[in-house]
Order: sequence, then C-alpha cells, then structure tokens
Amino acid sequence: LVALSSSSSIVYGDATSTNIVTMSRYPETIKVRKPAVAGSFYPSSEKEIRSMLGDWLHLSDESAAAPQALIVPHAGYVFSGEVAASAFNHIPRGHAYKRIFLIGPSHRVGFAGASVDTLYSIAETPLGRIPIDVSLGKELIREGDGTFTFRSDAHDEEHCLEVQLPFLQMVFEEVPPVVPIVIGTERLGVLQDIAETLEPYFKEENLFVISSDFSHYPSYEDAKVSDLFLAEAISSGGLEEFLQALRSISRRGFRRQDTAACGANAIAVLLSMTDGQGRGRFSAEHVMYRNSGDSPYGDKDRVVGYNSIVFTRVKNAQKTDISDHLFNFTEEEKAGMIAAARSSIYSYLGLEFDGDDSPVGIMKNKGYGVFETLYLDGRLRGCIGRFTSQSTLNATIREMARSAAFNDPRFPSLSKREAPRVEIEVSVLSPLKKIESIDEFKLGRDGIYMIKGANHGTFLPQVAGETGWNTEEFLGHCARDKAGIGYYGWKDADLYTYQTEVVKESEL
Repeated sequence: LVALSSSSSIVYGDATSTNIVTMSRYPETIKVRKPAVAGSFYPSSEKEIRSMLGDWLHLSDESAAAPQALIVPHAGYVFSGEVAASAFNHIPRGHAYKRIFLIGPSHRVGFAGASVDTLYSIAETPLGRIPIDVSLGKELIREGDGTFTFRSDAHDEEHCLEVQLPFLQMVFEEVPPVVPIVIGTERLGVLQDIAETLEPYFKEENLFVISSDFSHYPSYEDAKVSDLFLAEAISSGGLEEFLQALRSISRRGFRRQDTAACGANAIAVLLSMTDGQGRGRFSAEHVMYRNSGDSPYGDKDRVVGYNSIVFTRVKNAQKTDISDHLFNFTEEEKAGMIAAARSSIYSYLGLEFDGDDSPVGIMKNKGYGVFETLYLDGRLRGCIGRFTSQSTLNATIREMARSAAFNDPRFPSLSKREAPRVEIEVSVLSPLKKIESIDEFKLGRDGIYMIKGANHGTFLPQVAGETGWNTEEFLGHCARDKAGIGYYGWKDADLYTYQTEVVKESEL
C-alpha cells in the first residue's frame, strides 16, 4: 500500500470537459472487472482522482502529432503520477483512437507468453466504466498460436494496467475499447512472437500504452544513472540497443538493484514492433524522469525509478527542402557540443569533468538528429545516432554520447581507463528527405538511409571520403553491410538522404 495525499480543492486543468462513461450504459449481466488497487495506488474517490490528475494533465493542441505509443510508470500516483501524466499530455485534445492496447508485466504470477483479457467486458474505476475489446482478445489468442492465452490470476489483482485507466478517462471524452495484455515471460523469442502477433495492430488508429517502472531499490543517485541510461537507449535505438543497455547496467552492478526495468518484457515487445516497421519511421522523446526519492513519501536510500517516453510516427520526411550548407556553428557552439558529449560519458562512469558543459546557442534548439562517433587510437570505438528528436540539441548530444560509449553492440562498454583517451565526433543531421532516384543523391554531401521491410541501415556522408567508394559502391555496401538486404537490395528499398555538419574534437 502507498500513502495518498488529499487535496482541499478540485483543480481540473485542461481535463474539465471529460465525460465519464456512466454505469447505466451496460447491462448488469456483463462481467465487470472491479478496481483492485483504488484506495492504495490511487484515490478511491472520483473527486480526489479528478483533483490530483487535473493538476498534472494539460493536453497538447489539436494540431499536435498523436502518439503511437507511450511508456509510462505504474507506481502509486503520489510517486509516479506526474511522470505518467507527462506522457499522456502528448495526446492532442479531442483526438480519437480506435483501440488502446495496455501492455505490462505480471507482478503476481509467472507464465509462458501473454495473457489477454477475454473474461471481463468492462473495466471499472471510481471514474466509471471502460469497454474491453473481448473479441479482439479472442482473435489474438487464435492468431498467436499459443503465445496468447487468458489467465484470470494474471489480471484480477494486477495493478500495472489498472493505474493507467483513470488517466485515459481524464484524457478522452469517451475512452475507446481497451485491450489489456499482461506478459508473464522474459524469454526474448516469445516476446518477439508476441510482437509479431500485435504488429498488424501497431498503426496510427491505435494507441499502445506500455507500463513499466525502471530501477528497483538502488540508491537515489545510482537510480538516476541507471534509469537515464536506459531511457536514452530506448529513445535512441531499437531492441538490440535496449538489450545491450540492460546488459551494461547488469555488469555495472548497482548495489541493491533488483531490476533495471520491471516492464522490460513489455518494452521489448514495443521495440520489436518499431524495429519491424523501421525505427527511422518513429521519433521517441524522453519526456520526464523522477524516482520515488523525489516524493515527500519516499526516501533516497532505496528508490524506484520512473521514466515517460513518447513514440510518434515521422510524417514529414518527404517535405523538407534542404540546402547544401545547413549550419554555421560558432567555435563556442562546437566546443559546447564536444563538452556536452564528454561530460555525459564522464557522468555515467563517475568521472569528474572539469570543463564547462552548459548549452550555448543552437544547442538550446529542438529537432536535430545526431550521430556520435568515438575513436580510440585512431580506430572506431562506437557510433550510434538518431535521425529525429523532440529534445534540445544539447540533450540529444548527451544521449547519443552515452549510447555510442556504452550501447554499441559491436564493442564492450567504454571503460574509465579508455574514456580520457577517446576522441569524439558529433554529426548534426538535417531531416530525412525521401528520394525517388539515385540521381538525387550526391556522394560526399549526402548520407543515405534505406529501409526494406524490417531491415534498415545508414551510412554518414563522411563514409564516402573515408573509403573512396563511388555512388553504387556506397549504396551497395550500405545495403549489404548495414541493412542486411544484399548488395543490390538498395534498388528496391525506400531511400532517404540527409546532410550533416561534423564537429571533431581533434580540430578544436
């Protein structure tokens, strides 16, 4: 049980127009899942819920892009409610989804595969009732070939999905049918099978809400390191980067840490689906981080971490008119970028950074993609990036620096001994632009990003100069070596170009 605060006044924020689905709408014979954790994880009265969530919920404008997926915590509202709200706030006011998939880990029973609710037709909270899409649940069981089942003991007392329901009732005037899915396994192959069954529904008309807390029970400072590192891996990469980050955190061995993310299985399912549809088609924004030590009800010796991450589909890749020279960074901005990258790496390793890593100039602006490359003794030591970001350039640089240092699956994590010796290269990217012919591609100026089915790969523009390849060699090697679609696979792949401005530490 968790302590709950009460409010002496009701503040509804932007959610005042929310209409609660009334009890009389449903026949009394319909099976209703009653709330299991109202009064412990969240208030048991409508008035208190509205007051608490109303303070936090301020929905996006109607013109904002609607999220495809949210990663939100599931602790007591006094600990993680504001973090969860920060993700739900990205849903545009008045937007309607066809269905909402709720996916989270089982906290009470272990079992093979996933359990989808096909018993209850209605989920009830103190705010009213929400329809459950039982017919789709049965369809998933049929399509899943044994991967999906229904177990009542996986749902009856499970809190990780229930705590999301009042948020939905405050956000939507009428909540669409929900599909509650509880995952009982951590076996990667099974998780990928779950993702494969769900992927046909992973489209704009549906919202996927992934329920997961992050680190369990390390100290306040250790939790921050672990949780932010894992959030960076999720935001910047796909399934492999996420798994690599989990391994890196495990090797780090934070004292008293039981897990890096209790919903790692649910997150893995999401990332399998974004990988399957091409990760370049999604932008992931890390919105907020807190841990239980930030709450007046928690302590800093033993905490649980909470992140919110929002995934949206990239829609404007074809609409960008890009000039050859996008940036004219000042020397101060260049130095600031390298300082931000090095400071981020040092912070993770617990090393002291004695420079000034404050963001300057363009680093405070949002929307830039970034790739970061590390060299040790003149040899590649890590390279990871992302094409889009809703964060500031400074935040994205810091995020990609850690990913390149600790998350590149080709290399072991950077060590304290190596860190002072690495040279850092920051490549700031223009938006992606789809091309219909290689005549639109200019070798040396353009990077290439190609997608074919679930496969994808990229080469930065500077690869052409480093290798001496001509255009067809550049495309062929990218297709074979990076995308895994064969040397001539680029010919029937979707091709995108982008430009970069490269900042090299060695030239400062």
